[in-house]
Amino acid sequence: MATIKDIAELADVSTATVSRILSNDPSLSVSNDTRKRVMEIVNDLNYKPTRKKSEKFDRWPETHHIGLLLTNTEEDEVNDPYFMSLRMGVERTCEQYGMNIASVLTVGNRDLSGGALRSLDGLIVIGTVDSKELKDNYYENNNIVFVDYAPPGNEFDVVISDLETATYQILEHLFELGHQNISYLGGRIFVKGIDKGGIYEKEDVRKSIFENVMKEKGLYKHENVLIGEWGPNGGYMLMKELINKGQLPSAVVVASDPMALGAFRALHEAGVKVPEEVSIFSFDNIDAAAYLNPALSTVKIHSFEMGKTAVKLLSDRLKGRDLPLKVVLPTELVFRESVSRKKD
Repeated sequence: MATIKDIAELADVSTATVSRILSNDPSLSVSNDTRKRVMEIVNDLNYKPTRKKSEKFDRWPETHHIGLLLTNTEEDEVNDPYFMSLRMGVERTCEQYGMNIASVLTVGNRDLSGGALRSLDGLIVIGTVDSKELKDNYYENNNIVFVDYAPPGNEFDVVISDLETATYQILEHLFELGHQNISYLGGRIFVKGIDKGGIYEKEDVRKSIFENVMKEKGLYKHENVLIGEWGPNGGYMLMKELINKGQLPSAVVVASDPMALGAFRALHEAGVKVPEEVSIFSFDNIDAAAYLNPALSTVKIHSFEMGKTAVKLLSDRLKGRDLPLKVVLPTELVFRESVSRKKD
């Protein structure tokens, strides 16, 4: 079993320095490089501090202080309840697993690169954050769980939904109803840095699967794939663009319910009837989807359960699990009145 002395020798520092780094002593003055080197050796040796049996509080459950790192603002959560549901799943599950959310941080906050993460026992990241930059700023341990994004490699725990299968199922359903001229409306996904905006664009699996399937069927039309802003206004503008092209497709797959709300508005203004002239199938199953007229066919994503699962994975990590796990939650197609058989 590794000891503090082993770590000190490998890091070329004193045992006292190692001990003070491990205990997050705020009075310790060492460089970030030294601190990082020590923590990397701690992880490599899988060092576990011993606790004295006579410790006064041994009989009490240990509380872990974790951080919740978000890529979406409060405004984003209002515009798309999906993101709020993810966060609520995390927050409501932490207490039963002995976790205290000590910090709720948002990407773009410049304080993140100055050490705000380093006192935390673990992190749950909701959204597309650059994993390398995150690890450069939070190198204390590997207790990091990504939700709604699978970063490259197999280093971290991940919780995502099976959007790939859902997209296949939507298209198969539309084909069975006789639709062949099908459009896709979606938004852009950017992987973000810790203290800045998007670093690079990531392909949306919904768009990728849509294009692949349509090409395999010989039905792909470049002009039928429109990408813009997420949210109702984005859906509204993209649908207006599609309408103005003329020759509307008989069905449209929309990447999110909030975008579908805007798309409905554009169709209504243009006098286009749903589903008689255009069928609409979307993703998320937000509450409002069932109350549209006609009610929106959509994919139910278990966002609250995704948040809960992230907490369970982090709890396992804190108990010593080293093997990274990737959990893919199934989705469900919810069939409502916005989709019908293609009229001859």
